[in-house]
Amino acid sequence: MTPSTSSSQASPAVARPLHTTAKLQLPATLDSTATNFPKSHAKIENVKDTPYFIDNEFRASSAPDFIDLHDPATNHLVTRVPQMTDEEMKAAVLSAEKAYPAWKATSVIARQQIMFRFVALIRENWDRLAASITLEQGKTFADAKGDVLRGLQVAEAACAAPEFLKGEILEVAKDMETRSYREPLGVVAAICPFNFPAMIPLWCIPIATVTGNTLILKPSERDPGAAMILAELVRDAGFPPGVVNVIHGAHRAVNFILDEPAIKAISFVGGNKAGEYIFARGSANGKRVQANLGAKNHAAVLPDANRNHFVNSVVGAAFGAAGQRCMALSTLVTVGETSEWLGDVAESAKALSVNAGFEEGADLGPVISPESKARIEDIIASAEKEGATILLDGRGYKPAGYPDGNWVGPTIITGVTPEMRCYKEEIFGPVLVCLKADSLDDAIELINANPYGNGVAVFTRSGPTAETFRRNIQAGQVGINVPIPVPLPMFSFTGNKASVAGGGASTFYGRPGVNFYTQSKTVTALWKSDDAISKKADVSMPTHS
Repeated sequence: MTPSTSSSQASPAVARPLHTTAKLQLPATLDSTATNFPKSHAKIENVKDTPYFIDNEFRASSAPDFIDLHDPATNHLVTRVPQMTDEEMKAAVLSAEKAYPAWKATSVIARQQIMFRFVALIRENWDRLAASITLEQGKTFADAKGDVLRGLQVAEAACAAPEFLKGEILEVAKDMETRSYREPLGVVAAICPFNFPAMIPLWCIPIATVTGNTLILKPSERDPGAAMILAELVRDAGFPPGVVNVIHGAHRAVNFILDEPAIKAISFVGGNKAGEYIFARGSANGKRVQANLGAKNHAAVLPDANRNHFVNSVVGAAFGAAGQRCMALSTLVTVGETSEWLGDVAESAKALSVNAGFEEGADLGPVISPESKARIEDIIASAEKEGATILLDGRGYKPAGYPDGNWVGPTIITGVTPEMRCYKEEIFGPVLVCLKADSLDDAIELINANPYGNGVAVFTRSGPTAETFRRNIQAGQVGINVPIPVPLPMFSFTGNKASVAGGGASTFYGRPGVNFYTQSKTVTALWKSDDAISKKADVSMPTHS
């Protein structure tokens, strides 16, 4: 979901320098509220450390080392995120262990009622959550609201837990029946990426908890603010203390989660290098692990496609969120004469407004860090060296008023071939790479040869063409004239190949998500009908001895 070279979820490198600072005594609430939250990129004069969350309380970490978090649009310091101590992280696990028996014993109807309240609070705090994302991650405010929405939909779907958790029963012989039950695992954990600060925590919190588990959440150290707001809403919704705890840190915090015996399952979204490491080490420690990894999502466009719809779709899907999403449509395969349409794509991309996320009319904001910007620009330069053409160059872009942000404008690279670095690597920026194919079959063969398999799209007016593409393409999520075909929560996220660890058997939400966070129990019982107590009273005088 994020490129392995820029993900800090399981890498010794961190996004920002560490330093030692004195602890601040933080109140039991956050500074922002549903009606009072940042609305600009103004420099913060009184920068506070990010607290952690345990037993429904915000606490200041005693960690000696902190990670600086900067506004990507200005690189002003926003907060400092603790590299929590082992003692603090262990306390969070012990809290979750303590809360588990009572939470497991809480009826699914009672858990559902808490989830209803949680959903309502997310709606009340929608703009507040989006503002935190814009300030810390860099998304435009409108895009950040979409981030919250896709997570909110999972929370809403989790309210159907009584239906999801139903068991089955079958009479297997005379007086004998077998019943199946779905039971929680215990303490579970989620390791979240920087690119969806609200959505990914909301893939995990609702499903993990409504099924009866307690959760250790580790948001990205690059933008934990939305997760901290969600923690406050967890408390306000009525979740008991310890059901959701939030810890912070980079590599050492990840390893703590992987090695802690009390944690039974781990959910991860991030880059391939980190995800493969987490899957291997977590699995070796006997844990269930679900991991969504990197992507190289292709779109094939056929000559019979609706040209205007195609152009608008590919521009939005390639450059929205500054390309920092695992379902970004980053790779275009033009079939036949459609290579002539690239001029239209470039003209549409030129019209996009690249600006700070709180600015009116901004279409895409900055990338997450100066390191990400440098990496993206290095890949663009490599394409030139390898013989590709930079049709639209977003390097060196600086919007008025924000000269120090991490800016990369929309970039289109044509004449790309599969051996080029810009094709082989997940760029994770606002860059569209374009390849040619002579026919539909050639496009399918090219796409299938790529190791990634998150998503793909085809643009055509032909039903038979679309069906041929659908049957033969190797990708988990297929869009037909739909550029980002991420399923809604009644289904599940269904990437495959190198985009998921472990073959993609475990997915995040919907019924598969419920299955991941629960274990099956079957009970076969024999109740002899001969042993049944008579249901009718005998009023006659006894005649037997």
